[in-house]
Amino acid sequence: MKSINMRNSIILLGFYLSLTCALHAQDRPNIIFLLSDDQTSIATGCYGNDQVVTPNMDNLAEDGVMFKNHYNTTAICMASRATIMTGMYEYKTGCNFLHGPLHPEKFKKSYPVILREAGYYTGFAGKFGFAVTEGNDWTEKSMDVIPKDAFDVWGGGPGQTNYSTAKNESIAHYAEKYPHSTRAYGAWANDFIKSAKQSGKPFCMSISFKAPHLPFTPDAYFDYVYKGKTYKKPLNYGMENAAHLSPQSKAGRQYNEYTFWRDSEESYQDAIKKYNQLIHGVDYALGMIRKSLKEQGVSDNTIIIFTSDNGYSCGAHNFGGKVFPYEEASKSPLIVYDPREPQNRRGKVVESITGNIDIAPTILEYAGIKPLKNMDGEKLQCIIKKPQKYSKRILTLTNMWGNDEIQEMSVVTKDWKYIYWQYSDDRMQPTEELFNIGNDRIEMNNLAKLSTYEGQLNKMRKLYDKEYNYMVKHMMLGNDYPKYKVLFDRNAVLADKKAFLIGTYKEMKAKKKKK
Repeated sequence: MKSINMRNSIILLGFYLSLTCALHAQDRPNIIFLLSDDQTSIATGCYGNDQVVTPNMDNLAEDGVMFKNHYNTTAICMASRATIMTGMYEYKTGCNFLHGPLHPEKFKKSYPVILREAGYYTGFAGKFGFAVTEGNDWTEKSMDVIPKDAFDVWGGGPGQTNYSTAKNESIAHYAEKYPHSTRAYGAWANDFIKSAKQSGKPFCMSISFKAPHLPFTPDAYFDYVYKGKTYKKPLNYGMENAAHLSPQSKAGRQYNEYTFWRDSEESYQDAIKKYNQLIHGVDYALGMIRKSLKEQGVSDNTIIIFTSDNGYSCGAHNFGGKVFPYEEASKSPLIVYDPREPQNRRGKVVESITGNIDIAPTILEYAGIKPLKNMDGEKLQCIIKKPQKYSKRILTLTNMWGNDEIQEMSVVTKDWKYIYWQYSDDRMQPTEELFNIGNDRIEMNNLAKLSTYEGQLNKMRKLYDKEYNYMVKHMMLGNDYPKYKVLFDRNAVLADKKAFLIGTYKEMKAKKKKK
């Protein structure tokens, strides 16, 4: 009799624990974080582009909140992805090309690790984008330094991954039905959501699409979408619209390479069509995911956050690629959808500036976890509720990668942007740029040398110096970051900087040819 009672007690205890777990799971929302690669905000329909077809992104904005002025504090994938996961500026993560990997202790403070420890069922698919290791001998292209085991379900890959589904080991089994990886990630998401529901836990699913990163290889499934389409060029397109910009910005591959954007009208049209078609594929995958949520009955408790790791120049000011603090290269779409919000709060547009440092603290807040003190970002929930409070917010934008000339630091507010191009030699002197982006969104007027804007210039210099001092105080002491204490000091001279320079564009290109 005792054994029967004991068995019944165990069964009842098990039932109680599973019921408690299920109720607790319902209290905490599911969270989906979607990241495209190299998507500038103006390549999205809801951001005012009537030349693109992004119905699912547009619907997500109508159902949720769209942030009009979202910046990637470092506009390059490796650094930006480490920032997104940790909520810290690059100079604190210590992670970027030419610098180093993310230290495992810092990864332990990333949102996916924290959520898993808090009982969330976690999954990652797509391009992870950075290494996590203590060692010096590393490459982000190797699975040896990718923390696959930090997630319950893995569908990711090292390096840039591949548009061909069959060439991505973790999702290759989707290749027959979905030969292009973008839709394959949508199928992976469907399977993850099913397994997450079965787990009885709240879930956090992160997908980092390869699209629309080079090489522009869109899914043939969507060839019909832009067939016969001719695109208008942006108003600041081409070399003639770069004369007012710093000589430093034109001394790197962003200006001197990526010639397919300007070789010919035919070349431009081909590039922009493929770029937009790749984004349409991501849009379609978003639609697949929202459909899966409804089918599994979890759509009413699942938050969706969509953004990109950096923007893309697409020929603006004659630039290709990203990296720079200019609007096209540094800004991306950011849309947050919380189905628990009342109907009268849907479709809200927030003008306050936001940054990729805000993603991690926002996700933790949604999960009921207090953001860590080391995080630099703000909770988007607070910005949504009190945008006026954040109307004077300042963000730091940096480029700490590439040839000497293009490495810079800048500060941006809702209406103003100040850029300090630190490099000098016999061709150029340190250069300041001041843009009234509130009225000049395409940055066609550098106001730094106009006496009528001297007061505003001095205000922005003070903001720059404040952010510079914060950087100096908090920067990582390794991975070649301390040199920026000198390079980004507005009072430093060339003699101070010489010991920290790694090579001009011409020198670095010559070294690459020798290899």
